[in-house]
Amino acid sequence: MSTNDLKNGVVLDIDGQLWTVIWFQHHKPGKGNTVVRSKLKHVLTGKVVDRTFNSDTKVESASVDRRDMQYLYHDGEAYVFMDTDTYDQLNISEDVVGEAKNYLLENQVATVALHDGNPLYIDMPASVELEVTYTEPGLQGDRSTGGTKPATVETGLQIQVPLFITTGEKVKVDTRDGNYLGRV
Repeated sequence: MSTNDLKNGVVLDIDGQLWTVIWFQHHKPGKGNTVVRSKLKHVLTGKVVDRTFNSDTKVESASVDRRDMQYLYHDGEAYVFMDTDTYDQLNISEDVVGEAKNYLLENQVATVALHDGNPLYIDMPASVELEVTYTEPGLQGDRSTGGTKPATVETGLQIQVPLFITTGEKVKVDTRDGNYLGRV
C-alpha cells in the first residue's frame, strides 16, 4: 500500500509494530516533493506520534479483524469472550481488556480487534447502562444542581453522580472517561 492511499482507521505494520492512522494530510511545500503528514496511535500502548512520509512511499498495512463478541465471564486470569457467529470462545488477558473491564457486564457484546488471531484491544460502545450498587443516601434539599457524590456501579467502578441518584438506579456512563451521562 502507498502512503497516498492512507485512510483514517487503517492499521499499519511499521517495523513490526502496529499503528492506527488517526489523522493524515497531504502537504506540498513550496520546494520539494509532496509529503504525507500523519498522526499514528500505537495499537497496544495507545501512544500517539506524528510521522511524516514521502509521497508514494510503500507502507505495510496490517489486517485487523474486528468481530462482535459476547463477554461471558472472568475466570480469575482472563476474560472469556464468545464469537457471536462461530460460538468459538476466546480468552483475553487483563492487559488487553484494559479499562474496558470497568464497563463490561456478562452477556454484553463488544467489538474485539484481532490480528493473526491475537486480540489487540476491545472497542466498547460510547456509553453503557450500569446499576448503582452503592451510594450515600441524598439528603432532603439535595435536588439542586451542581453537587455530586461518589457512587459504585455493578462492575465495581466508582463514578461521580448527582446528589439525587440512589442505590439501585440505572445510570448511563461514558466509556471513554467514566463520566455520568444521565439516568436511564
